[in-house]
Amino acid sequence: MKTRLGCLSNKSDSYSDFSEFLPPAHETTARCLKVSTDEVVRWSESFDHLLSHKYGLAAFRTFLKSEFSDENIEFWMACEEYKKIKSSTKLVSKANKIFQEFIDIQAPREVNIDYRTREKTKQSLEDPSPTSLNEVQGKVYGLMEKDSYPRFLRSKMYQDMVNRANAHGQRRSV
Repeated sequence: MKTRLGCLSNKSDSYSDFSEFLPPAHETTARCLKVSTDEVVRWSESFDHLLSHKYGLAAFRTFLKSEFSDENIEFWMACEEYKKIKSSTKLVSKANKIFQEFIDIQAPREVNIDYRTREKTKQSLEDPSPTSLNEVQGKVYGLMEKDSYPRFLRSKMYQDMVNRANAHGQRRSV
């Protein structure tokens, strides 16, 4: 898995960085295809669908890194992990870490949220529960859906992925 996703850590807008997700040009067997044409195209149908597919999420993260704006998706992912925590001790620890990294004023990876949301979140985290970050996570999700996601779909990286997947699909059916 690390080798497959290793290409995603480079900042690039080129599809060539995603070549590992599709079979080499000389391969024609369906089992080699890691991301189908349909799947790549489906990422454009909804932001939820993109985020729920492991390679879609990886591609979106890579795109945001290439724009030096990956704090929102990293925050969203941290919140998803936070919701799964069962131990109250670990919940408090993770809540503090998320607040210090993403929410606090001048946090190293501060997400763009309004003052009211920041303060409400701060109060909510005084006695953290698995739902303490839901409101702020929803706001950040909305920002990504309205701003970053459309840019991703228009990006050369995504367009190259679609074109390469389509070209591969046509070669297979010949």
